[in-house]
Amino acid sequence: MHRSRPLIRNSLAAVALFALGHSPLLAAGGQSGPKAGTRKAPSVQEAERFVQQAEARLEALQIKAQRADWVAQNFITEDTQQISAEANEALLKANGEIALAARSYQGLKKLPEETARKLQLMQRTLMIPNDQERARFTQLASRMTGAYGMAKYCPQPSPGAERVCLPLDALEKIMAESRDPEQLKDAWIGWHAQAKAYKQDYVDFVALANKGSRAMGYADTGALWRSGYDMSPEAFAADLERVWQQVKPLYDSLHAYVRHKLRQTYGPDLVPATGPIPAHLLGNMWSQSWENIYLLVKPDTQAGDFDLSQALVQRGVSAKAMVQFAEAFYTSLGMQALPPSFWERSLLTKPQDREVVCHASAWDLDLQQDVRVKMCIRPNEEDFITIHHELGHVYYNLAYRAQPVLFRNGANDGFHEAIGDTVALSITPSYLQTVGLMKADDRPGDDIDNLLKQALAKVSFLPFAYKVDAWRWQVYAGQIKPQDFDKAWWSMSERYQGISRPVPWQAEGFDAGAKYHVAADTSYARYFVAHLLQFQFQRALCREAGYTGPLHRCSIFGNQKAGQKFQALLALGASKPWPQALQAMTGETQLDGSALIDYFAPLKLWLDQQNARAAQGH
Repeated sequence: MHRSRPLIRNSLAAVALFALGHSPLLAAGGQSGPKAGTRKAPSVQEAERFVQQAEARLEALQIKAQRADWVAQNFITEDTQQISAEANEALLKANGEIALAARSYQGLKKLPEETARKLQLMQRTLMIPNDQERARFTQLASRMTGAYGMAKYCPQPSPGAERVCLPLDALEKIMAESRDPEQLKDAWIGWHAQAKAYKQDYVDFVALANKGSRAMGYADTGALWRSGYDMSPEAFAADLERVWQQVKPLYDSLHAYVRHKLRQTYGPDLVPATGPIPAHLLGNMWSQSWENIYLLVKPDTQAGDFDLSQALVQRGVSAKAMVQFAEAFYTSLGMQALPPSFWERSLLTKPQDREVVCHASAWDLDLQQDVRVKMCIRPNEEDFITIHHELGHVYYNLAYRAQPVLFRNGANDGFHEAIGDTVALSITPSYLQTVGLMKADDRPGDDIDNLLKQALAKVSFLPFAYKVDAWRWQVYAGQIKPQDFDKAWWSMSERYQGISRPVPWQAEGFDAGAKYHVAADTSYARYFVAHLLQFQFQRALCREAGYTGPLHRCSIFGNQKAGQKFQALLALGASKPWPQALQAMTGETQLDGSALIDYFAPLKLWLDQQNARAAQGH
């Protein structure tokens, strides 16, 4: 359920400039900053005029690129990929030129705070001045995304049978539902092998991205990404490590419990008593969330009999109705109904007549009202939660549309991901009963059961989210060479996630590229940040709603007082540094794992008890 809105890729459009991720170029032939030697120093008025012209240009370029990407992901052909690449190439060129021009105003005294922040945001970008290299860069980006969207695994058929090729959604279904370890391993290996086809494209892309980042004074593209959090790249990396260590004991307890349960299911020959868990047994293609193995690890006594996926199927809930449930949550907080164009232009089900990128995403095509979702919705619990998440992006877009162009984004990338995830935390049994998806005689399970379900989705994800960019930062820094991509990826997988590859890695492999966000060059640290922020947000909103019980039972559905506080945060966009936005919302000024720890405190105690019993042979 961890999805990204496609504000075009991080490196491609330098979303570290996180006011929509793009720098504009001033009108063709217009002034792009004071020329060296022609004047002593620019004035405040010139700086403000520069920003005004830049924002106008930015808006037009952003809309054009977004529309091209929408078409390219909904109609995957060589032609649409080329159109998308050309739109993004123009955007990239503008991005770099205006970033250089913005440097001319550094150190200018008496700048209004808003203008100074905009100039700072403009410079968080890469620049590739060479026309040929810039075209190559955007073509590589478009090609990798297209290759990912069209990839299929074609297993060897049994004698006499027709060969059937499986797209990712079919393989994900196998990973989620099968309990045959050989079938799971085959699906896992089959999908991960697809990324080899664009490994060299990725290597070339990294080299060009680094060239563009260094042209703007960054050590490499990883440093550029980390600079997008209102602190130095080094400070941001240290902050993530600090918070990871804060929450790691909870993950370790969950991992030990799940390993023991899987060992009972699959036997000691496949699952060790200690050490890493084989990656293909965790119910997810990337082992990033484990909720699909709930039935294998559920508590012996506390588990209920309610199944949200089953309830959605039994009630015949359509893709559109799934979205309407999510919309109703946001409107219950006092937010507006989705505009009619949302329903007319979104893609909610997988077309049968063409290839599309099914990866769930939210879009803001005109920076005003043309918001959309692209998602191949299925009637199950995962997609029910995911659509609540995606509408978080949509409502954030709608809330900050009154801001200047450069501020129409989240306070940081993690904020944008945390909004919908915060709402999803309120999908509690009481909420499901209120909206009619859970009947009075359904048994949802007790606190431990419900917390375990949440932990399988939320806690299991933390080290994966940490790992993806920890790996990429080293790739961008040149510390991991192409021949060692998989060696390093699996070393980190064992270190952070405690998982192992089903079969030995190979030098030509590219398992990282089997994840959409690597192929699409979208940063992943945002999701780690979001998974901490959402609990901080939830604690603050529940407090605002007057709730005083255990945090994990709180649902803010229907509470307009909490909704007003939420909406005030959304309306800020990127106009303030994120610690200020966080403080306005929560009273806190830094990323903190204590809210997540509080939320799962009863489960942590129970897990430790279960692990102690397992260690004693009970």
